[in-house]
Amino acid sequence: MSLLKNILILLWRIWFYILMGIPIIIMFPVLLILTSREKWYPQFFKVARFWGRIVLYGSGFIPKVSKATKIDKSKSYMFVANHTSMTDIMFMLHCVDNPFVFVGKKELAKIPIFGFFYKRTCILVDRNSQRSRKEVFDRAQARLKNGTSICIFPEGGVPDDESVILDEFKDGAFRLAIDHQIPILPLVFYDNKKRFSYTFFSGSPGQMRGRILNEIPTVGLNQEDKKELREKTRIIILKELEKEVLASDRKK
Repeated sequence: MSLLKNILILLWRIWFYILMGIPIIIMFPVLLILTSREKWYPQFFKVARFWGRIVLYGSGFIPKVSKATKIDKSKSYMFVANHTSMTDIMFMLHCVDNPFVFVGKKELAKIPIFGFFYKRTCILVDRNSQRSRKEVFDRAQARLKNGTSICIFPEGGVPDDESVILDEFKDGAFRLAIDHQIPILPLVFYDNKKRFSYTFFSGSPGQMRGRILNEIPTVGLNQEDKKELREKTRIIILKELEKEVLASDRKK
């Protein structure tokens, strides 16, 4: 039975990666055009959201998003969320309809097909390079001036230990938010680790829940407030995740 289960999970995961690639191949000419000019990014973003939903629904996930606040379409935000799964990218695209740009590690650009457009549209960072971090600031500033929001997973990567509920946050998202005086908007992804973790023979189709929390203002803050802002944001997300763990334990 265990062998059959692993075979089915293997086939399902292969299907997930196929779903990531096929729409990109089909829409390649359109995507190439939309990524050739920065002013066309809002149109590319709509296509990216459509792609994200194809991957989610096609893999058997049922996204469900609740909101503690309404996102203002006239504002730029720093979107942040817990990071546990490759599906976090698609789910973030599903949750937020304000155009935003991911700031992510350059290693993802190596993924076939997906990586080609990832490096054309996202702000890539090499955390070992001081020059790279400066380039991130400059590119983020240019995007924000165009009214585009930014999205960063502040854990900086997925924790190797899957028992970790929420890893420590890096400074980047909060430094940028303070520099540009844009609000932090935290999101919580409750089920992504359970549905599609980095442990290969694990996961299952099913409900994928998220919640958009209240924004955290940064107007008037300076870099001396960065640590407090970072910890405040982390505690808000952590409390939501801990409530979910407690609720799950009660059901057992």
